Amino acid sequence: MDRRSFLITASVTTAVTVLYSCTKQKQNPQATSSLSSTQKKQVNIVFDKFGPLAVIRKKKTLEQALASKGYSVQWKEFAAGPQQLEALNAGSLDLSRTAESPVIFAQAPGADLVYLATTIPISNGVAFLVPNDSPIKSFADFKGKRIAFQKASLVNDILIKVLKQAGLKLSDITPVYLPPPDANVAFSQVKVDVWVIWEPFIGRVEQQKIGRVLRYGEELIDVGLFYSASRKFAEENPEFIKIYLEEVQKAKEWATENPRQFAELLSEETGIEVDTLEKIASRQKYSLRPITNEVIATQQKVADMYYDLGLLPKKIDPSKVLLSPEYYAKVTPKTVIAKP
Repeated sequence: MDRRSFLITASVTTAVTVLYSCTKQKQNPQATSSLSSTQKKQVNIVFDKFGPLAVIRKKKTLEQALASKGYSVQWKEFAAGPQQLEALNAGSLDLSRTAESPVIFAQAPGADLVYLATTIPISNGVAFLVPNDSPIKSFADFKGKRIAFQKASLVNDILIKVLKQAGLKLSDITPVYLPPPDANVAFSQVKVDVWVIWEPFIGRVEQQKIGRVLRYGEELIDVGLFYSASRKFAEENPEFIKIYLEEVQKAKEWATENPRQFAELLSEETGIEVDTLEKIASRQKYSLRPITNEVIATQQKVADMYYDLGLLPKKIDPSKVLLSPEYYAKVTPKTVIAKP
């Protein structure tokens, strides 16, 4: 076949293919629907490998609930809360889930975030880990030690509390500011003396037998996690927020009632064997809580503590990142509102 004949044949083939494709789209509404799905509004949501958001992502329940609402979901993973809120402030993340400290530190430079909901405190979801043969027996032994933790996170808060209890200050230790994945490496190589961290990293250390729990966070945690969004996104998408919080609460209830199934669902992704993961899940109770005056008062205490220590550049008012009572009444799941 000469070049001219080849080009003519190729053109005809292309034309027939395009015509056939268009005809199939007219005959098959599902094909048209799949094309229009690219026009859906993409929402970027944080996830982790452990917890209710991991359940939602694995079971695709949020996508199912949003099937006819004009949204698509993009799940994004971050090392910890501060990294999430940097992305939220930059516009590359729409919905975050962090502890109480990251949202406080993000508010200081003016991040335009709002609280959507909080959770019950899970004191045994964080712990102080030490190597198996460590001589450390109490918090008083932290003096002069290398302590790894994520700066501006929940563990930053509880470390300050235990140092104060032991009559110590941050200047009495050597802080090693590392995100969890890097701290995990440092701890396993015994480059730090203590690691303050949350699940599922605690479970991994116990499973690998490379460390032991010195103490969990009992009586050190006064408030739960925070589900947050940019103010613009929250105000423009109340229907999405309502569905999102409903699916989060359903996942939390399912995880609490079904720790074995929860462990089986997430074992491979977390790298933790099912039996160990089931034990972790069984000692944690998951549930959303509404944003209340009591929650904000506790946040104010945490913010004031950081300011007094010189870790915040200015005083902040957590009540400034609230939505209206009417908004919360509209989007908060009824089962959450009904709980004390």
